[in-house]
Amino acid sequence: MQAEARTRRRSVPRGGDFAGLPWRPRQAGKGTAICLLDLPCLEALSSCNVLAVLRSSLGDAAGASPGSFSTVNPCCYFPCQHKGVCVRVGTEGYECDCTRTGYFGTNCSLPEFWTRLRDALKPSPAFYHFILTHFQWFWTIVNNTFIRDTLMRLVLTIRANLIPSPPTYNSAHGYISWESYANVSYFTRVLPPVPTDCPTPMGTKGPPQLPDAQLVAEEFFLRKKFHPDPQGTNLMFAFFAQHFTHQFFKTSGKMGHGFTRALGHGVDLGHLYGDNLERQHELRLFRDGKLKYQVVKGEIYPPTVLDAPVHMIYPKHIPAEKQLAVGQEVFGLLPGLMMYATIWLREHNRVCDLLKQIHPTWDDEQLFQTARLILIGETIKIVIEDYVQHLSGYFLQLKFDPELLFGVQFQYRNRIAVEFNQLYHWHPLMPDTFKIQDQEYSYNQFVYNTTMLMDYGVEALVDAFSRQQAGQIGGVPNIHKQLLKVAIGVIEESRLLRLQSFNEYRKRFGMKPYTSFQELTGEEETAAKLEALYRDIDALEFYPGLLVEKSQVFLGTPFLVNTASLQKLVCLNVKRCPYVAFRVPGGGEDAVVLAKEKGPLDEL
Repeated sequence: MQAEARTRRRSVPRGGDFAGLPWRPRQAGKGTAICLLDLPCLEALSSCNVLAVLRSSLGDAAGASPGSFSTVNPCCYFPCQHKGVCVRVGTEGYECDCTRTGYFGTNCSLPEFWTRLRDALKPSPAFYHFILTHFQWFWTIVNNTFIRDTLMRLVLTIRANLIPSPPTYNSAHGYISWESYANVSYFTRVLPPVPTDCPTPMGTKGPPQLPDAQLVAEEFFLRKKFHPDPQGTNLMFAFFAQHFTHQFFKTSGKMGHGFTRALGHGVDLGHLYGDNLERQHELRLFRDGKLKYQVVKGEIYPPTVLDAPVHMIYPKHIPAEKQLAVGQEVFGLLPGLMMYATIWLREHNRVCDLLKQIHPTWDDEQLFQTARLILIGETIKIVIEDYVQHLSGYFLQLKFDPELLFGVQFQYRNRIAVEFNQLYHWHPLMPDTFKIQDQEYSYNQFVYNTTMLMDYGVEALVDAFSRQQAGQIGGVPNIHKQLLKVAIGVIEESRLLRLQSFNEYRKRFGMKPYTSFQELTGEEETAAKLEALYRDIDALEFYPGLLVEKSQVFLGTPFLVNTASLQKLVCLNVKRCPYVAFRVPGGGEDAVVLAKEKGPLDEL
């Protein structure tokens, strides 16, 4: 029966009692369910409200005479639930491929026995979060036992299963194909694009034309006043996020939409070494495995483009002797990015010196390649144990250990998704001004400031950025006016890529879709403005949905971030160990950190 249900085809009726719209009422018990695609009553009871309820706005979107929707692509209604794949059959039919979803039925909405049992026993995400952010005494015990490894192994496998592997779609192929799997020039996609022949940009919901991107950004994103991050996130975190992600977020506009130049699709430190061999060779010293550098005031900094002639993006008025050369061509934009590039340059050359002492017979190439592997490991450790730890707020201490998954059945091929690129535009983190020691810099003074790094030095910038609070992401309009054009570009790009709605992504990750704009925002004024523009909550775009969603009440005390890895990286590459963390100091942290002595420079 299940196999039969999986392959059952549904067709869109041509006529009907509703002016040619592809649905009609069916009797379901004592009431009448008005459902799309003439669903069987058993399935209609469980999925009718998700697939779509009859709305006048859909009729407006049609904007045509009766019968104009008679041949609409049925996949535009997104009928397949629980990760089911919609496949159009003929001109009016469709199939939902429910393979390995744990569900069956015409629209993959009926749970199999084990799925039903699992869902009945599985706690809610809010329950998990509550447990992980409370009972610190319990987690202190767990973090010092083997249970920590067991839980970390569970975290890795569960999180990896959220993303399809091997990759399934790209922006040119909204269906399974060899090209989507093998062509790494594309970003992958979690959900396929909205079909091009749908009556509205979001399928069948919302207006036939989406609201102006600039209007959306100015109305819902533009900062009226600065809202600090409630958990004390600082600029050190903000610049780390931008520096780290720019090794795999390298959109290739010349090739078209949805393409990337970061073919490694992961942590390869291309932002330090370059994303191709020619750039790498220009940055290398070819002696003792080291990268090129210059010495200013007794400190090591990246070379200029005169010594390492690679393409860097700087305004024309900045002379070549002021342009620093690093692996990522955009890092000259902000002193915070070049600060991190300098720290990693020093770390690479420091590691090469240690390797040379231990292995005096190794040539330049082996020293370079081994140092690169070591720095990749250091980066992943900092990302998991400091960066992700800060984001989670968990009392469970996350751990990087490559051996955790040894002997475990695990399949994962890393590919960067275009949705990941979209959601990582965290520009609300940026403040109104940048405070360094007793000076305050505006955006015009800070952006492309090529002297700030060497004038203040790495130590002073690390200390200043660690002490200045970053902005709150989501729930409030908090993007500075200087950065609003970036947010506008994100919205415009999402439309060219035909991303599905915010609610479709919530469903894809097992989250309950919002039923109204007020439920989404938690207040009436913003909800009314959104409804006037989008008409239907299921038509709200992905990126706007992320930023207008009400902020969640933090469950438990903010986690005292363990910044041992980040602190070690900085302190091994400066003369004096400054305050370094991913959140602003408080509760005596400042005194504790500054009281620590620098570790020996021969540490790996």
